[in-house]
Amino acid sequence: MARANASCANMRAATILGVARSLTHPLYQRFESLEPAFRKVIPLLVVGFAMIFVTGGMVQTFAMRDDALRDAFSDMEVVASLLAKELELASHNEIAPAAALAGPAGRHLTRHGRIAHVSDGGGTIIASEPVIGQTRSTLVDLLGQTQPLTIFGERAGVMRIALPGGLEALATVRNLPAPLGQLAVLQPVSRALSSWQERRGALLVLFGSGGIVLGAITVAFMLQSRRARAADEDCDCVRERIDTALNRGHCGLWDWDLARGRIYWSDSMYAMLGYDRAGDFMSFGEVSAFIHPDDADLYGLADAISRGEADHLDQEFRVRDASGAWVWLKARAELVIDRRSGAQHLVGIAVDISEQRRMAERTATADARLRDAVEAISEAFVLWDADKRLVLCNAKYQQLHQLDADDMRDGVSHDEIMRLSAQPNIDREPARGQQSASDASSYEARLSDGRWLQINGRRTKDGGSVSVGTDITKLKQQEERLTASEHQLLMHVTDLKASRQKLEAQAQQLAELAELHLEQKSEAESANRAKSEFLANMSHELRTPLNAIIGFSEIMENGLFGSLGCDRYLDYVRDIRSSGGYLLGVINGILDMSRIEAGKMRLEKSDVSVGLVVEEAVRNRQDEIDRKRIACAIETRGDPHLKADPHALYQIVGNLLDNAVKFTPESGRIAIRVREAADAVNIYVEDNGIGIPHDRIARIGRPFEKVEGEITRSYQGSGLGLAIARALAEMHGGSLRLRSTIGAGTIVMVHLPLNDPAGRIIAKAA
Repeated sequence: MARANASCANMRAATILGVARSLTHPLYQRFESLEPAFRKVIPLLVVGFAMIFVTGGMVQTFAMRDDALRDAFSDMEVVASLLAKELELASHNEIAPAAALAGPAGRHLTRHGRIAHVSDGGGTIIASEPVIGQTRSTLVDLLGQTQPLTIFGERAGVMRIALPGGLEALATVRNLPAPLGQLAVLQPVSRALSSWQERRGALLVLFGSGGIVLGAITVAFMLQSRRARAADEDCDCVRERIDTALNRGHCGLWDWDLARGRIYWSDSMYAMLGYDRAGDFMSFGEVSAFIHPDDADLYGLADAISRGEADHLDQEFRVRDASGAWVWLKARAELVIDRRSGAQHLVGIAVDISEQRRMAERTATADARLRDAVEAISEAFVLWDADKRLVLCNAKYQQLHQLDADDMRDGVSHDEIMRLSAQPNIDREPARGQQSASDASSYEARLSDGRWLQINGRRTKDGGSVSVGTDITKLKQQEERLTASEHQLLMHVTDLKASRQKLEAQAQQLAELAELHLEQKSEAESANRAKSEFLANMSHELRTPLNAIIGFSEIMENGLFGSLGCDRYLDYVRDIRSSGGYLLGVINGILDMSRIEAGKMRLEKSDVSVGLVVEEAVRNRQDEIDRKRIACAIETRGDPHLKADPHALYQIVGNLLDNAVKFTPESGRIAIRVREAADAVNIYVEDNGIGIPHDRIARIGRPFEKVEGEITRSYQGSGLGLAIARALAEMHGGSLRLRSTIGAGTIVMVHLPLNDPAGRIIAKAA
């Protein structure tokens, strides 16, 4: 029944939203699964309810009857006691019994159908209320011989008895004081149950009308259930056909509620894009995120519809599917006004046109490639249709006929192009060495400018033709030159033989020169090794006497064995010690450089604190720094550590610091900065000294290389400091870079990796 209503919802709402919402709602799907059981259970429930309804009515009716009788018994007791009191009081006041009954008769007797009789001591009735139709008799004659009321009086209470005339009545008797006898109060049972009969009639009407309505509802439910079953079958059939058509056609339905900003997609739409349905509706932002921003603007469309500038949609755009790929859709929709709510809905269909787009792109690509291929042909190419009208040609054909681009438009006839051509055929002859088939032709044509073309043509399947013209002018000219070249060929062969002999002699000379080069190279390498060994041996030989000179000069300077006797001797000793120390430093530098070049330097790496090494190098040169009044600053962030040879690292920093102190004037400034980079440590030594010319920077750092000019004359040094520092830095897997400006100073950066990636260690030669 619910689906029957859903099948007609599109006619009520003028959209697909009503059908979609009812068919996809979870409550509807749950009710659909329970609906067959409802069709069987509800009639049984109605019958059972009706039986309970009737049984309850009967029980209620009998209960009300019993309640009415109990109320009547109670009222009779009260009325009899009241009348007895009144009569007793009237007897004392000598008031007649009839007058005493007249007072309460209207309130307690006549209105409720009750009758009161008063008898004297002999039992004869002397007063009654009401008095109409009453005759003189006794209470026994009135109540009957078998009743016990007149005997027991008020102890008998209220009893239901049958009067002598057959009428059932409620009766009670009270004994009165003399001269009165007894008081009897009667009430017919029918009058006691009058209120119950009225309520019973009302209940019968109520229960009867409820039963009729319930029966009508049950019958209507059965009829509606049958109609719903038929509508379900029709709706299932229609929906299956629609779903089959949508899925097979790769399309989907959608409904955009412009007022609420929510969009409904059909199941085929989700299946087409590969998404799973998460709810009945999607928000405006969710759908907008799926659409390629370069293809469609939903905000602009909604704004145009709200201003009345658009009432339909016919557009192609890309939508992202579940895998992240873009799917081309063609959407067509129309603006519909919901007759129930007056809301605007954009209802339409979306078709997957990705394959058509790919086919169109492939066709366009194929056309472009064909045109590019035709343009890339070195020959003149032209294609005619069956009516000898131009279809396609390349620039070579256009240049051949010396035509403008406007003249080579599609559809121009062959005769028109030949009329406009500036290169008419002068001579024509069949191509040699070729046999033409029935649908192909080949010939050679000489143009007015003297060029020759070989034109090959073939008929196409649609009746057109294609021709390719090859410029064979050079071939024609070559044919003319071939004859003249034949007699020269023999002369050239003779010359080639002579040249061959000459080349063989030159090859022999080159081989001899190569052997001589190898010998000289071997001698140069031997000389270089001899130089290194000589420098190493000389360094060792010079260090021994220098150590003695320096040691004895220190003893003499300190006066270990007594005073020298003259202060000038002390100055001489200091000069001797300073010169010896300088010479020892030069010799040590030469020895280190020779060991590095000979490959005998070995690094003993350990975890080294760069800050401590820098501080130690500065502390050992503090006297010279103080002497020149140089401001020396050390900047270290944190406590950087790296795997390095501590002595080599100290030598690198010391050599750079020596150069900075040497070339920085008095009252100058030196800064040493340590910075951690990505997996490396950079050490910067900066001074504001004299600087180095730009064209000489590349030479600095070579062994024994010094800057020429004023620098050489003013400053001493072996020129090995930077060379040793660069070599040691490279042995650690790092590098040394230098930047300097004349008059501004020099900055040297040493880049050392935290862990040498190559794990290089220069081992001693075996």
